[in-house]
Order: sequence, then C-alpha cells, then structure tokens
Amino acid sequence: MKSIRHNLLIWLSAGLSAGIIGAGGILYVQARQEANEIFDYQMKQLAASLPNQPFAPLSPSHPAQPDLERDIVIQIWDGSGLRIYHSHEQLALPQRAELGFTTIRTRNGPWRVYSMQRGHTVVQVAQPLSARREVAADMALRTVAPLMLLFPFLGALIWMTVGRGLLPVKRVAQEVQSRDAATLSPIADDSLPQEIRPLTHALNDLLGRLDHALDAQRAFVADAAHELRTPLAALKLQIQLAERAGDEAERRAAFAELRQGFERAMHLVQQLLTLARQEPDASGAAHVKLDLAELSRTVVSELAPLAAAREIDLGALADNAVAASGDPQALRILLVNLVENAIRYTPEGGKVDVSVLYDQGSPVIRVQDSGPGIPEQELGRVFDRFYRVPGTRASGSGLGLAIVRRIADGHGIRVELRNTGHGLCAELIFPPVEKGA
Repeated sequence: MKSIRHNLLIWLSAGLSAGIIGAGGILYVQARQEANEIFDYQMKQLAASLPNQPFAPLSPSHPAQPDLERDIVIQIWDGSGLRIYHSHEQLALPQRAELGFTTIRTRNGPWRVYSMQRGHTVVQVAQPLSARREVAADMALRTVAPLMLLFPFLGALIWMTVGRGLLPVKRVAQEVQSRDAATLSPIADDSLPQEIRPLTHALNDLLGRLDHALDAQRAFVADAAHELRTPLAALKLQIQLAERAGDEAERRAAFAELRQGFERAMHLVQQLLTLARQEPDASGAAHVKLDLAELSRTVVSELAPLAAAREIDLGALADNAVAASGDPQALRILLVNLVENAIRYTPEGGKVDVSVLYDQGSPVIRVQDSGPGIPEQELGRVFDRFYRVPGTRASGSGLGLAIVRRIADGHGIRVELRNTGHGLCAELIFPPVEKGA
C-alpha cells in the first residue's frame, strides 16, 4: 500500500542526505584549495629561508626511513649543477629544477614541487599531495560530522512534521467514514489547509450531485407510485366486473375494457422506464455523428400505423442530409415521443408534418400538427412529469414531453413550443454546426 508519509520521509531524507553529501563535497574542494594555497605559501617561505651561497655537499642529518606521505623533501644545487644537499635520499625527484610550482608523478604518488633561484644556488622543495588531501578531507569531515550526528534527530522531526501535516486528511477521512448513507451535507473546510481544500471541494461537489440525484430519484419513485395507483385500481375494478359478468356479451365487453386498461398501464410503465433511463449520467452512450433527415424518416415510418389508425396524414419533409451529433437511440426516443404526442392530440383526419432543416447554422427538427394547441399559460408546465393540460380528452401518461425535455437537456438541444393558430409547432434546435459537416 502506498503511503504519503513514507514517500515524504524517503524523499525528504534522500534530499537531506544529498544536501549533506553535496555540502561535504563542496567543503572538501574548498578546503583542498585553501590547503594548497597555505602549503604553497609555506613551501615558498621555506625555500626563501635556505642558504643562497654554495657550500660543500652535505648528507641528510636524519638517515631514518622518511614518511613519504607527509614529509617535505628539500634539494639544493650549486651554480654548476651539482646537488649539494638532499634531505631524503630514498626519494627520487627530478634532477633538473623547473622554476616555480609544478606537479610531478613518482612511484609514491603525485608531489607538489617548488623551485627557485637563490643567489648562486637553486632550491627545490617538494611535498606529497596526499598530505594536502588528508588535511582537506579532515577539515570537510569536521564540518559535516555535526550534521551527520543530527541526521536521526532530523529524521524524527521530519516524521513528526509530516504526520502533523497529514492530520487534516485523517480528520476528513474520519468525518466521511462516520457518516451514514443519508448524510450528504457538505464537509466543512474552513479550518483545513489550502492544500486539502481542493479535495474537500471535489467531495462536496460529489455529495451535492448525489443529493440531487437521490432527491430526483425519491421524487420519481413518489410520482410513479402515485400515477401507477390509478391504472392498477382500474385494472382491479375491471377484473371484478369481468368476474361478475352475467352473460358472454358482458364478459367480452369487460375483457375488452380490461385489455385497454392493461395496455394503458403497460404504456405508463414503459414511459417510466424510458424516463428512468434518461436520468442524468444514467447512460454512458457515446455521441456520434448522425443524419437527422434519416432519423425523421425512420420515426415517421415507425409511427405510420398509429397515424393511419386515426386517419392522420403523417409526413416527413427532409430532402437533404442534416448532420448532428448525439446518441442515436436517445434521439430516436425523443422524436418518437414528440411525434406520438402530436398524433395523440391531433383530431382524426388531421395532419402532422415532421421537417428537418438548417436555421441560422443550427440543425432543427420541426413537428407541426393541426391539433388544438396548448393554452399559452400552460406551455411552461407541459414538460413536468405526469402533468396534463386540464380538460384534455386524449389518452396519455403525462410523461412524453418530460422524456423529450430530459433527452434534449442531455444533448444541449433547445425545445420550443408555440401555437401557430392552426395547431402546435414543436422545434428541436440543436447546437450550431458547420453546414455539410
């Protein structure tokens, strides 16, 4: 399991270690540079203090084994090139002196050599570079060592600091965990750090959407239960009438009424299921490009038998392709409900036309019927679930236009209803697209 605390501790510890190591490296380089300057100065001073007049050759005063890691070696030549003094015979240095500072390599490692002209003599002073590195490393270690000793303390401090910084996350988790399924109120984040607030804002947004969805679900269930009560009671009554029928003719009439009641109940249930499927986020179907003209012809062909049964002239006016984007199945349900609604409320012998066109760059589906229209004061309410215009005689569930609005909202389609004086005109105005796209 991934842990923010462990990750932070690892990365902070790694960063701290890298910083200490980097600081040690920089201190070592600086210390070695300073050591070189100091030792070079000492070598120059030592060379300057030696005799500047030739003298008889001397043997080293300390014939003991030299410390080749630390000792300074001195050689002196007279004007004729004769070496008149050598402090360590065991160490082989160049027999020719190159004036100034040079670095040479010997079998004992690299040496720093300084040569200078002193009157009639040439003085050469040499020192192993290992001594300088040892001094530089010792200086860097003495500086970094206290930081290394503080490392466990810094690790514990980081652990406690990270834990304290993550306490708000733990509090939010505990608050969410302590809630029951019905508690969807927002999480208070006034006292939380700014880094945690985006998380709580996202959770509050999710809780708000869940609350809205549950409210819609509860309202839907309540409305459905209320609307199903009437047809189910009617079915029960019709069954009782069929059971009490005195002769075959009464029984057939009772069963005919029962069949019609059953069909109305089935239609209501089907509409309820359709509306439930079109709830926000209920369908994850992808939107694809489709031809609205072809869609209108398909729907008109599907509803032609219903229109013919009521002697209604149903036609589709769409010669050219009109492209739009959406869920084909949802848009078919939308148009079926809109056209079926027009057929139901158009008197027998009337007319319903479905036309598809472009209007100011937007695809439009227009359904014009020759029915009585809708009173102006009722136009805004006909999209409510189970609402039916008072005095309406046509059968229906009051869900057709609610389904139309729900699908239209999910596609960004604007639905407009208006009375034309010779019927009702319903328009589905799709989002603008490039003509012919």
